[in-house]
Amino acid sequence: MWMLDIAREQSPTLDHLRRYLDLTREAGYNAIGLYFEHRFAYGSTPWSHGKGCVTPEMIRTLVAEYPDIQIVPFLNLLGHLEGMIYTEEGKRYRESLFEGMQACPSCPEFMELCHSIIDEAIALFSSPLIHIGGDETWQLGQCLKCKARLGDVGEAAGSAEPKKGASPELKAHIYGSHFGPLAERVAKAGRRPGVWGDMFLEHPEALECLPKNTLIFDWQYFKGVRETVPTFLDRGFEVVGCPALHTYDAAWMHLPQSEKNVREVIQDAIDMGLYGVCVTTWECGLFGSYDTLFPALQASGAMLRRADDGDARSEEQDSAFLRAYLQVSERHEEWARLMGVELNELGGVFVFDGWRSRLKSRLLMYSNPFLLWMRHGEELSGEIGSKALSILERAEAVAPGEAEKGVTLFVRGAVQFAQTAEKARTAYAAKKPGEALASLTICRGIFEDLERIAKKTHARIGGSLADIERCRNAKAHVETVMKRVKDYGDGSLGYLPAFEILAHPMFVPHDQACWWLVNCWGKE
Repeated sequence: MWMLDIAREQSPTLDHLRRYLDLTREAGYNAIGLYFEHRFAYGSTPWSHGKGCVTPEMIRTLVAEYPDIQIVPFLNLLGHLEGMIYTEEGKRYRESLFEGMQACPSCPEFMELCHSIIDEAIALFSSPLIHIGGDETWQLGQCLKCKARLGDVGEAAGSAEPKKGASPELKAHIYGSHFGPLAERVAKAGRRPGVWGDMFLEHPEALECLPKNTLIFDWQYFKGVRETVPTFLDRGFEVVGCPALHTYDAAWMHLPQSEKNVREVIQDAIDMGLYGVCVTTWECGLFGSYDTLFPALQASGAMLRRADDGDARSEEQDSAFLRAYLQVSERHEEWARLMGVELNELGGVFVFDGWRSRLKSRLLMYSNPFLLWMRHGEELSGEIGSKALSILERAEAVAPGEAEKGVTLFVRGAVQFAQTAEKARTAYAAKKPGEALASLTICRGIFEDLERIAKKTHARIGGSLADIERCRNAKAHVETVMKRVKDYGDGSLGYLPAFEILAHPMFVPHDQACWWLVNCWGKE
């Protein structure tokens, strides 16, 4: 199986979904997981149907057209509900105000919603497996309802000490008592429940609440699953090992590390007799493009087919991923090597470190692209930046199609923005506002170009609509900074604000001490 992350702002049409199902068949997978969060039009949540979400009608069509492929729904029934709890109607389910991504497991109305969502999935999908989520519920026990409930559990357990914070055992109780009934509902309907394994590794006592036919999806993106799966196997559960294609933490993809993770998990699955493997893909928002990943997914499927013969290590010295791109064309292989190997080997902001891509996030996520300059301007204006542009120029020259070219131009635009913003800062510090404005004009144009790329990605493969708006926000903020340079770059305030202060959305003229920055007690 491989899993498609629709939740990160993807807006696939029916034809786009057909492309994914065709890939599933061609690559030899027996199933595709559709990871939804809020990007599915549940009848239970009419208030969460953002533009371009997947509809029941699409699923009915796909189930009829692809009877040989299991289409598995990946639901979210506690964590990763940010797309719902940040709506006006959905906020009543939240665990905390204006933070996190978790609903409240002590809210009866939320439990009713979870049961309704499960019933809809069972009625719509024919897959034997219904995945009910469960990952990354780090906010367990934060709200007043949950704290009160944890206190009750503590007293029932005979605790003599007042509870200053939820213990792991008490969190396990809340977690298990939430997911146990949901898994039972799936099982009683004649389907098999699936859950993510990470929180059960943290709270193994909660496994006692699950029916034994629950399938545990153990995701390990930086190693194999050999160390973690015994927690589940020893308690009688079957396990699916889950590697990842590393796109969420890369400018494009960390290609060798992705292949290594897939190989390790597959081999562990063979050696330990696991139920199967699910290759996950995450976050093709922020200018990712799913159609650039197709050869890597093909290669992962080929590894899984070879696993039937008991060996995932064959040809390990010869990159199966790069060979998959070469099978498409020499240009595909060269582009993938440049973007997925050589660029990442530069280090700095391109390094493989497991964190969400700093380059993508700091350029676009916070409506302040100068964050990229502030944190990486010196680095990208030096040797790393020069080498990166050389690689990106070569990648653009060999890019075989619109998808690859768009990804390349995005990364190049990010590097050029950081370099040009540094030139603007240098001119501004030298009290040459005219020169600073000339550089900022170039910065503004970068986001005009990127907006056009985002529109093409949306039309071609159902890419992020939010990326289009992020480019507009970034451009607007550059224009705001340009106005500030015009107004205050001549020292008319009696002082010259530091460029990073002038470029910050919270800048206030005459607040020379930047109280908004130093008085952390007032931050929200």
